Amino acid sequence: MSGRVPRGWRIFFWAAAAYNLVIGLGAFLDAAWGSPDAVGAVLIVGFGIIYALVARDPLRFAPALWAGILGKGMVVAMLGPPNWFGGGDAAIGAIVAGDLLFALGFLAFLVHARPHA
Repeated sequence: MSGRVPRGWRIFFWAAAAYNLVIGLGAFLDAAWGSPDAVGAVLIVGFGIIYALVARDPLRFAPALWAGILGKGMVVAMLGPPNWFGGGDAAIGAIVAGDLLFALGFLAFLVHARPHA
């Protein structure tokens, strides 16, 4: 991938980074040390760092977005339906909706940024 990336994409990736960092840090501070929830929160923060790297150099780090699509896609598949349609937690449903939007954005970027042969 080569070329220039529109500024809007960089802003989008910075927003994804901030989203993961805020959600992950909040979850970490709310979790018991060493618990599965704390481990999951650390992973969320780690993905936030990856999205910050993508924001700094989107074309170089774009392939890392596949991990984000997989991770966010699985979160949506596991937590979306029960929290959107099953009377679950509205706050979790909103967070998962954000994950869905970011995953779709990552996919759109990867499709758009492909080198044209």
